[in-house]
Amino acid sequence: MTRERIQIKKISNATARQVTFSKRRRGLFKKAEELSVLCDVDVGLIVFSSSGRLFEYSSSSMKSILDRHHLQPKNLDKLAQPSLELQLVESSNLSWLSREITEKGREVRQLRGEQLEGLSLEELQKLEKLLETGLSRVMEKKGESIAKEITDLRQKGIELKEENERLRQQVLEASVRRNDAGPGDLDANNNEESSESVDNSCSSGSGSATGDDEASDVSLKLRL
Repeated sequence: MTRERIQIKKISNATARQVTFSKRRRGLFKKAEELSVLCDVDVGLIVFSSSGRLFEYSSSSMKSILDRHHLQPKNLDKLAQPSLELQLVESSNLSWLSREITEKGREVRQLRGEQLEGLSLEELQKLEKLLETGLSRVMEKKGESIAKEITDLRQKGIELKEENERLRQQVLEASVRRNDAGPGDLDANNNEESSESVDNSCSSGSGSATGDDEASDVSLKLRL
């Protein structure tokens, strides 16, 4: 009994198509591996599913295989000259970027209150709402900045008050020490000086009296 040959065309049933894709993809990768081992060749295989999912197989490194492919003489000329498709893509990207820059510039000028001619009521209301939203955000940010500055100033005020109180306490303590040490030390010094003066006077008086007595005794002895 021979197997029925499958007609090569797109499978209409999505489920059957997915099942066939999975089976044949595995078979294809297996054949590529067998070819690499049996013939000692580098094989690179890239498959994209209908949904865009990538499946790949490489016998060594996909990057090295692709680099070798690009370095082939017949591919160097293609790399030197961009393809028509690539040129169209680049031109399309440039056109899109130009339109985007023009549109953004117009929106910025309208936010500044310029080029408002020709706008419908709905567009003006949308622009007004956009400005109100932006203004509310700016005001909120401004309020946060002001609150932060007030908090910082209050903290600095507390620190300055504490420093002022500390300095005042130091001045009071120095003044008290100076007042306690002044009068007492002066009286003590005066008393010591008075005592020394009295002692010196007594010493001088005693010496004079002793000298007079000795002189009288000598004169009496001479007379005798």
